[in-house]
Amino acid sequence: MKHNNVTPYNTNEEKKEQVAHMFDNIANRYDLLNSILSLGIHKGWRKKCVNLLKNKNPKTILDVATGTGDFAVECVRLNPEKIVGIDISEGMMEMGRKKLKELKLDALISLEYGNAETVNFTDNSFDAIVVGFGVRNFQNLEKGLANLHRILKPGGQLVILEFSYPKNKLVKSLYNFYFSYITPFIGRIFSKDTRAYSYLTESVKAFPNDENFTAILNKLNYKNTSYESLSFGVAAIYLGGK
Repeated sequence: MKHNNVTPYNTNEEKKEQVAHMFDNIANRYDLLNSILSLGIHKGWRKKCVNLLKNKNPKTILDVATGTGDFAVECVRLNPEKIVGIDISEGMMEMGRKKLKELKLDALISLEYGNAETVNFTDNSFDAIVVGFGVRNFQNLEKGLANLHRILKPGGQLVILEFSYPKNKLVKSLYNFYFSYITPFIGRIFSKDTRAYSYLTESVKAFPNDENFTAILNKLNYKNTSYESLSFGVAAIYLGGK
């Protein structure tokens, strides 16, 4: 799959190792840059994802590619008994753990090293799994999604929030300009890693979005799959059940 071959750096390391190094490099400025580059819109997108889980009343939630823990924190509104966040970047989770302590949520939310492809939770462990802007970074997309299906409980819900690619010609041209020039420029100003925000653009363009992504979920035996475009198609929410 083309998407699996898009990496942050031109090195011999595996994709997951390159991604981990990239996020370690930008961890201390990640939250700030996220807000600047998305104009704060990403917060509303996450709220919408969490609202889609309300009728499921999940008691155990897994946040994959948790980063600094923002999606996990948003999931607190669902009144779960336990939230586990996993990530391959210790630098990002270090920032996240500080945030959780400040919010007094460190008893409810734990952040652990792990990635979607190899995390070894027992079968049928979680009522809900959320992934925010993380599936693009999977080393093997199908392997990761298949493993998440394994650890999702029967009747459970997978919710994925990911950047998409607009279909409208005007929006697409503006999107291309913003992601190809503005995003890397701002990234270079605030981050010591000049490749991180160029990789963002490349990985979004290579990602199998919209119906192409739901087709992969269907192939992996997820049920009732669907997607919803957000903000003129610049992002999308994907749903899959078990």
